[in-house]
Parts: sequence; structure tokens; C-alpha cells
Amino acid sequence: MGHEHEQEEEETPPTTPTTTTTTTWSSTKDQEEETWNHQKQTLILELSEKLITGDLQAKIQAARDIRKVVRKSSVKTRSMFAAAGVIQPLVFMLLSPNLDARQASLLALLNLAVRNERNKVNIVTAGAVPPLVELLKLQNSGLRELATAAILTLSAAAPNKPTIAASGAAPLLVQILSSGSVQGKVDAVTALHNLSTCKENSIPILDAKAVSPLINLLKECKKYSKFAEKATALLEILSKSEEGRVAISDSDGGILTLVETVEDGSLVSMQHAVGVLLSLCQSCREKYRELILKEGAIPGLLRLTVEGTSIAQERAHTLLDLLRDTPQEKKLASKVLEKIVYDIATRVDGADKAAETAKRLLEDMVQRSMELSMNRIQHRAASCTPAKVPSS
Repeated sequence: MGHEHEQEEEETPPTTPTTTTTTTWSSTKDQEEETWNHQKQTLILELSEKLITGDLQAKIQAARDIRKVVRKSSVKTRSMFAAAGVIQPLVFMLLSPNLDARQASLLALLNLAVRNERNKVNIVTAGAVPPLVELLKLQNSGLRELATAAILTLSAAAPNKPTIAASGAAPLLVQILSSGSVQGKVDAVTALHNLSTCKENSIPILDAKAVSPLINLLKECKKYSKFAEKATALLEILSKSEEGRVAISDSDGGILTLVETVEDGSLVSMQHAVGVLLSLCQSCREKYRELILKEGAIPGLLRLTVEGTSIAQERAHTLLDLLRDTPQEKKLASKVLEKIVYDIATRVDGADKAAETAKRLLEDMVQRSMELSMNRIQHRAASCTPAKVPSS
């Protein structure tokens, strides 16, 4: 009956009793909200007081309670806790020899930082980064991965990046790429990616030691995933140095994994992957050309010239020119071919639609070229004796 009554009220003009009822309900709701806000403010002040003046056990329990309250609360509540002065004592707890105190404070800080830019900056300003770096060195995998999650969260705020990048956290995050849990590895890659975008970095945050674990992770993940986008972005940075390039080519399946990403990745991961391959080939064509061709890169690169981002298309064209036997002659032939196709398209559909028609014709040519390349690869594979088939 209650539901029917509500429908009836919506269909008829409101009467005085209804208005009175609505006003009373609204007033009651306001009073309840005011009471809850008062209770919450009182709770925040009590927990803050325990955290500042209590003994160790009281501080640990207060930190745990802060985490519980914040997890279910709004950004405003996080700001209220910060205003009550909880951040500094929680940071001090990160230095405690008591592991329970460290864990409780770390979880509380992590929850205070989520979706609150000001809290992220205040936590770093309060001195959280050095103790977090120390936690990354522990044998305790649980605390180490919580510290990784905290650094990931804090590094999302642009003002924090220079401090974290200069702290020595990056090599420790690289270690987690090899030894951490799945979530730990995801957090470490994301944190490293955040730090790699810091323009204030005077020295690279990564060295060639990061290549092997990044290649291994890229092998295992979906090439179109956000994780693959971040991993390939880091590999592209590493490919700018000679040590990085050598490590990429020396990694088991390194070039093949990049070729597969060019074929199956998202627009972003394809762009980064072709950037790595191009960096290799531009640094020493004689050394890397055959290695890239051997992994069957041509079909994916041809498709990328049509379907990739503008940057990826340009990179794919440049790399294809480098992979050909006589790059300059082939490059000229390619330009001539494009002009011939455009002229044909102009005659068929007129100047207004020439660009669109030419693109469609080139796409068809690319598709046919890919099919022919795949047929040749399959034919070679079928004609090989077992002794001639290269091991993967």
C-alpha cells in the first residue's frame, strides 16, 4: 500500500499534509546528518588524540581505527583527519621497530592518500618517503608490497615525483618486478611508470637491470592491457641507452615479444613497442635488422602503417625502410607507389574523395602483402626438417 500511495502523490498536486510530511522528513534527515557529522568529528578528534599522546598499543589501535573509518568514508573525511593532525604521527610510526606499528600506520596513510591529492603531498612533506624506502628493503614480503602500493599512490601526485625519484626507490621497485606477487609487480611497474614521467629527473631512474623482468612480464600479460602499455613505455625509455638495447636483444624472446606487441597490442603499447624496435635498428642497422626480420616483424609493421596512431605509423614506415635491403631506393619506390595510387584514386572518385579512396586501396594492398608474408612463413616452416627449425 505504501508504494501505491507514493505513486498517487506523484500523479496529483501536493496537498498541505504532503508538504508538511516532506518538510518533516527533510528536517529529520538534516538532523540525523548533523548528528552523524558531530559524532564523526568527535571520533576523529579522539583517534587523533590517541595517536599523538597514547602509548604504543593505543597508537596502533588508533591507526587501525583510522583505516577502518577512512575506507568507508568520503574525500571530505580524509581531509578532516588530515586537519586533525594525524599524518605526522602516522609517519613517525613508520620508523617504529615494532612491525605491527609500521603495518598499521602504513595502511592508515595509504587509505588517507587515496583520492586525495593534498593528503598525498602532505604525507610526502611529512617525511614518509625515506621510511617507505627502508620498508622496500625488508624481507617481510607483506610490508614490502604495502610500501610499494604506498609509493605507487604517492607518486601519482606530480609534486611528489622528484622526491620519490631521488630517494633510491626505483632499483628496489625493479627487484619486486622479479620477486614480488602479481599485485606487487603490477604496482611496481605502475609506480616506475609514474616516476618515469617526472621531468625534473636529472638522471634516469631505470638501468638495464629492469629490462629482463619487464620483458618477462610483457610475455605473460595481454599485449593490449594497461599493464602492457606501461611496461612497453618503460622499455622504450630503456632502449635509448646502449646498455638497454643490448639487454633487450639479449633477453630470451625479447625482440619476439616486442613484435607480438606490435601485432596484438593496444594503440599505445603498439606505439611504444615499434619505438623500441626502431631505436634498436637506428642504433645499429647491421646488428639488429636480421634479428627483427627473423621474428616476422613485417606483417605487423605493414598493418601499423595503416591502423596505428600517427606517431606509430611514422615509426613503422621508418622501420620498414630500415629493414629493406636497400632502404633509400625502396623508400623512393614507396613514395612513387603512394603517388600512383593517389592518381588512380583521383581518376576513379575525383579529387574530393581521392585521399579516402587511396587509403582504402593501400589498406587492401597491405592486407594482401600480410597474407602473402604469412603464407611464405608457413611454407618455410612446413618445408623445414626438425633439425632446421630454430628453437624458441
